[in-house]
Amino acid sequence: MKEIRTEDAVGQVLCHDITQIIKDEVKGVLFKKGHIVREEDIPALLSVGKEHLYVWEKKEGILHENEGAEILYQICAGEGMRGTEIKEGKKELIADRDGLLKIRRDVLVKVNSLGEMLIGSRHADTVVREGDKIAGTRIIPLVIEEEKMNRAKEAAGEEPIFTILPFQYKKVGIVTTGSEIKKGLIKDTFTPVLREKLAEFPTEVMGQAIPGDVKEDITKAIEDFIVRGADMVLCSGGMSVDPDDRTPGAIGATGARVVTYGAPVLPGAMMMVSYYEKDGKSIPIVGLPGCVMYAKRTIFDLLLPRLMADDIVTKEEIAQLGEGGLCLNCDVCTYPNCGFGK
Repeated sequence: MKEIRTEDAVGQVLCHDITQIIKDEVKGVLFKKGHIVREEDIPALLSVGKEHLYVWEKKEGILHENEGAEILYQICAGEGMRGTEIKEGKKELIADRDGLLKIRRDVLVKVNSLGEMLIGSRHADTVVREGDKIAGTRIIPLVIEEEKMNRAKEAAGEEPIFTILPFQYKKVGIVTTGSEIKKGLIKDTFTPVLREKLAEFPTEVMGQAIPGDVKEDITKAIEDFIVRGADMVLCSGGMSVDPDDRTPGAIGATGARVVTYGAPVLPGAMMMVSYYEKDGKSIPIVGLPGCVMYAKRTIFDLLLPRLMADDIVTKEEIAQLGEGGLCLNCDVCTYPNCGFGK
C-alpha cells in the first residue's frame, strides 16, 4: 500500500473500505476495498474526512484481484457465454444460449487446488437457459502473484473449462409396446408424458407405432422410424425382466450398440440406452421403464438433455449416477434445483 492525497487518487485502487456515517440516516460502506477511484468520487471521499487514502501500489509480478478474476474468466469461458462486469473482485459467467453445460471437472479441481483463487459453478450435465448464471470467479486476497495466475492458465490448457453444447433439433419416433395398448384394453398414458417432456426441447414427434409385444414387430417399428429419418427413437413399456417383456431384446436386434440395460437410479433402474449407427450418425434408441409414465422425475430427465445435445453417454457415466441417483420424492418438487442426479 501507499498513502496518497485524495485529489490525486483518480485511477488508483483502494486498499480498504471507506465508511460513511450520517446520524440517523446512513451507516455503511461508501466505497469497498478494491474500488477504482473516479473523478466523481473525490467530493464524496472528502465529505467523510478522507484527505488521504491508502491505495494499491503496482509492483512488477503482482496482479490486482480484478486482473486475477479476468484471467480466471478467460480460462473458463467457452462459446455461448459472456462475462459480467467485475464487482467486488468477482466476475460471473452468463449463458448466452440454451444448451447442456459441460465442465472439465479435473481441470476445475486443479485450478481450485492452487489456492488464493476460486471458480464456483453449477453442476455439469445440466440444462442452462439463456441468461442463466453458470459460474463465478474471483481471487481471494486483494493481490496475487502473476506466477500463480500463470500456473492456473497452464493447468487449464487451450480448451475452456466450461462449454455449452447447443441442443439439436431432433425428429423423434415413439414406439409404444404392450398388447393391452394395441388391443385398446387400456388407454395409453405414457405417450402424453413423453410429448410433454420432449416439448421442452427442439423436437418434432414423427409419430407413434404400437406394435404389441412381439419382438420382431417392435424391432421393425424401430427400424421403420430410422429409415424415415428419425434422430431418436423412444420405446415405452416392456422393459422389466418378465418373460413377456420383449423391448430390450427388440432394441438389441436392430444391431444398435447397447450402452447399458439398467442404471443405478431410482426411479429408472430398468432404463436402456443404445446407439444405432447410420451414415456417420449415432441415433439413440432408448428403452424407457414404466416409472417415466407416473414419477415426477426419473433417469429420463437426467439423460434427455444429453441426448438432445448429441453428448454421447457412456457406461461409466451411467454408473457414476449412483451417487445422487435417489429421488427423495419431495412433497414439493424443486428439480433441477436439488440433489437428484448430482
